[in-house]
Amino acid sequence: MATATRSILAARNKWRYRGAQRPPFAVVPGTGQESVWDYPRPPRIEPDPRQVRVLAGEQVLADSHAAVRVLETASPPTFYLPAADVDRERLQTTGRRTTCEWKGLADGFRLVGSNGPAVVAWAYFDPFPEFEAIRGYYAFYPARVRCTVGGELAQAQPGGYYGGWITPELVGPFKGEPGSAAWW
Repeated sequence: MATATRSILAARNKWRYRGAQRPPFAVVPGTGQESVWDYPRPPRIEPDPRQVRVLAGEQVLADSHAAVRVLETASPPTFYLPAADVDRERLQTTGRRTTCEWKGLADGFRLVGSNGPAVVAWAYFDPFPEFEAIRGYYAFYPARVRCTVGGELAQAQPGGYYGGWITPELVGPFKGEPGSAAWW
């Protein structure tokens, strides 16, 4: 077995919470709310018909009614938008790639004309087979660009690394908050 495969399997197996049972420290959702602790591991992809918009300043980077959410235990959903709904001329590759143990290798993008390497979006162009549904879809960091769902401003997932979108119907606590490394 290749080292990379062993590493991916080890990362997949390290979580003890997988959405089957909400841990005692999780907030119990009220009517109309979702607990991120009820999301599965491996993650699930589900369509979301709400309007999803992404803006850099006043410029629209993406506008979609065909987004999908990736739901993963402990994380707020990450929204992925079809390439046809993204102004790809405003994005350029950073040359940086990251690996998700579930989805595969992602390519990072920054805003065209930006002076820094700040990644504002990413996409999987060759995902693992289980995540073929998001091939070529773009996700955005709500900490770096303004993201809205159904007209509501999404808050960034804590910690700076993850790209989850916290919307009003979600309860946590969320992966990335101080002390969340103990949840492994």
